Amino acid sequence: MIEILADIAAEPWFWPTVSVIVGLPIALLVLGEWHTAMVRRGSPGARIVLLMRNVLAPLGALIILFTQIPEAAGNAEFTWPKVAATAFGFVVILVLLNGLNLAVFVTAKEGTWRNRIPSIFVDIARVLLIAICLAVLFGWIWQADIGGFFTALGIGSIVIGLALQNAVGSVLSGLFLLFEQPFEIGDFILTPDGKGRVIAVNWRATHLDTSNGILVIPNSTLSGASFRNLSRATSPYEASDIVRFATDDPPQLVMDVMIDVALGLPERHPDETPYAIPLAKSKYEINFALTSPARQYMSVGLFRKRLWYAARRAGLHLDRDLTDNFATPQRTREHLARLAPRFYLTVPEAVALADQGARLQQYGEGEVVQRAGAVPDGVRVIISGNVELSVPASRGAMLRVSQLGRDDVLGVTALTRQVAGAEVVALVDLAVLFIPLPVIDALVRTHPDLARDMGQAIDARLKLVAQALIDAGELPPASLPVA
Repeated sequence: MIEILADIAAEPWFWPTVSVIVGLPIALLVLGEWHTAMVRRGSPGARIVLLMRNVLAPLGALIILFTQIPEAAGNAEFTWPKVAATAFGFVVILVLLNGLNLAVFVTAKEGTWRNRIPSIFVDIARVLLIAICLAVLFGWIWQADIGGFFTALGIGSIVIGLALQNAVGSVLSGLFLLFEQPFEIGDFILTPDGKGRVIAVNWRATHLDTSNGILVIPNSTLSGASFRNLSRATSPYEASDIVRFATDDPPQLVMDVMIDVALGLPERHPDETPYAIPLAKSKYEINFALTSPARQYMSVGLFRKRLWYAARRAGLHLDRDLTDNFATPQRTREHLARLAPRFYLTVPEAVALADQGARLQQYGEGEVVQRAGAVPDGVRVIISGNVELSVPASRGAMLRVSQLGRDDVLGVTALTRQVAGAEVVALVDLAVLFIPLPVIDALVRTHPDLARDMGQAIDARLKLVAQALIDAGELPPASLPVA
């Protein structure tokens, strides 16, 4: 029996067969456990290990077994070991290329050159390497003429390149643009053809979403011209505008008004402060940072609209306009006469307030009439329009308290010199009668009934604020803000 076993072990096919019978299950078990562990960790290399387990290891076992079977007579050029070796070599190529891609590109850190290479470059290189490796594999196993293959490939490339040089040039420009990555999807870029947000980039062209549709720019045009990526600036995007005032307007007052208007823009960047610069011929430049370049046109337009109202309130002359058909002395006296009973005055006494600084003011829709945290500089009586009264709530939100309309009074805390914790915003174009603080102080001293009415107005606002906070589930503070 021992001699029989010794004779069998001496056969050339014995040990290769034993290695397949013993080694293949062990290899499949190890690779299976490895694959399970990688899947559990979410590793992208799990697919490569699965390919090795399900295809590469069985093909290797087949090659070992086929080499022990005598070749079939009649066709020495076609043998099953060569077929198995070809399949095995092809799978080895796939495993090596996928492993190289995993090690170099898939696991690349953000911002490195490996991470910036577009996937299309990797795919093209992979296809070329597979073609070259297959040619070498067929030349090695089947003794194929690979020299003719490379010659035909070179000649074909030249012919195709000459025939499609214009199209290929655009494609190559797109590929180099993708490789360099001067912008990404969502960036705002400024080109000679227009400005917009990048929504798509392919081999041929870049698509920009502008305010007037989709702008398609060939990549060859972008590659041959300069453009600016507004989203990759080291500081927030800054918008600017130039306006003109009258030569008699004090420059410092003009710049203060412009900055105050810019501070109230909704899209202004909270970390940057606007600034104004005086230019020649009574011109001034305003600069303010925005949260996004896409908000430039809207913000500049809103700035110009609000500056018109602010300039009229400050007595300035935007665009050298020296006329004001709204806040005329006659109209101011008419409103003062109408509101005379409200201040316990006779009509002549009320009309006389116009000479003491009382005047009409206008606010545009969305303008802040009274900022939270400031002491009112006087009392404002609403002539037309509506305002919204709101107070700060938790998490930085503003809680709406109520709306105020015609003949309602704003700035009731001016008499007590208290800081107004409420914010008042014009819901529509607003007209108010402004009475300066010194005038109100004098009226209160001579008319106690007016002081009583102002105190009642403060109490009424306190109740509104407290009720609004309670309805919103907020705890009213000990000192409630009013307007």
